[in-house]
This record gives sequence, structure tokens and C-alpha cells, in this order.
Amino acid sequence: MDYLVVGLGNIGAEYAQTRHNLGFMVLDAWAQASDTSFKTDRYGSVAEVSYKGRHFVLLKPSTYMNLSGNAVRYWMQVLHFSLEQLIVVSDDLNLPFGTIRMRAGGSSGGHNGLEHITQTLESDRWVRIRIGIGNDFQKGDQIDFVLGNLSEEEKELIPSISERVIQGIKDISTVGVERAMNSLNTRKKQENEPKVPET
Repeated sequence: MDYLVVGLGNIGAEYAQTRHNLGFMVLDAWAQASDTSFKTDRYGSVAEVSYKGRHFVLLKPSTYMNLSGNAVRYWMQVLHFSLEQLIVVSDDLNLPFGTIRMRAGGSSGGHNGLEHITQTLESDRWVRIRIGIGNDFQKGDQIDFVLGNLSEEEKELIPSISERVIQGIKDISTVGVERAMNSLNTRKKQENEPKVPET
């Protein structure tokens, strides 16, 4: 089966290192590791990678976060993909930094990008992988927090986080969603969660 893997984020240099752009960062890491590059296309930047005979189309929407569903719907139509072929990677305020959770469906958890995709596709039955960014902010400061830059300590953890997410997506293609989900979601019970050093 082929897959459309969507990393959520906002375009523009001012957003490149922000917490809200973790989806972009994961896809950039995968493209770099696969010695490929993104090309600008309609509604986003697109790259293609393969793994054990499986084909993945990587998409970084250019619609900005709140309209991510427009890009997802367009590319699913162009590729003639079903919901079972869609995987979305995003940040998540409700998880500690570095915690990764894969789900085969469910609510948006307050994430505007995920919510717009659900509304646009009129379904929540697609795989999403959420990467925790924590919620270390005062009441009313949520927007500034998610659009704030990662700390230097957090940036150092991005390669290992990306590697785990990428492997989780590869596992979906080889062993199925349920086994991939069990592996990715329980792995950190056996290992220490990434810790951001205190300053």
C-alpha cells in the first residue's frame, strides 16, 4: 500500500523552529535521510520516499495550520488515496515533550490543524501521530507557546524523536497499524522519556 504522510506546520522562516512545526521537522529529517528533497507543488511541498517496496508521499502543506485540510483533501484526490492511506504527524500540547502517541482515529485534542482535516474529510478515521511539546505556559499564553521557538535542549532531541516517528510510520506499512501503534506507544515504558535538561 502507498501512503500520504502529512507533517503539519506553518510555512515561512519565522516558524521554522517553532513547536507547532514538529510535523515539518519530522518530514524534513526523513527526506534528508533518504537523500531526497521537497519540491514546491500545489497546496504544499512534496517529496517521495520508499521503504521495503512501500511508497510514501510526504506533504508539508503551504496552507498554514488552520487550513491544513485543504491540502490533505487535494492530494488525496490527486493520488486517489483512501483514509486508510493517510498518516498525519503533528505537535500536541497534551503530552509531555518528546512523548509520541499513534492513534488510528479520534478527536483533534484541540489541535486546529487536525480539526480542520477532520472537518474537511468529514471523518476522523485516519492515523495521526502526535508529538508532545508540553504545556509550560501561563493561562492565555498558549498561542505564544506553540508559536515559540524550541529551546536549544529541545532541538537536540528532535533527531531522535524524528527517528522514532519515522520508524513508526514504516512499521505501519510492514506490520499494520495495530502492531505499529503498540510498539510506538509502549516503547517509552521500556526506555526513559526524553528529558529536557533543567536550566
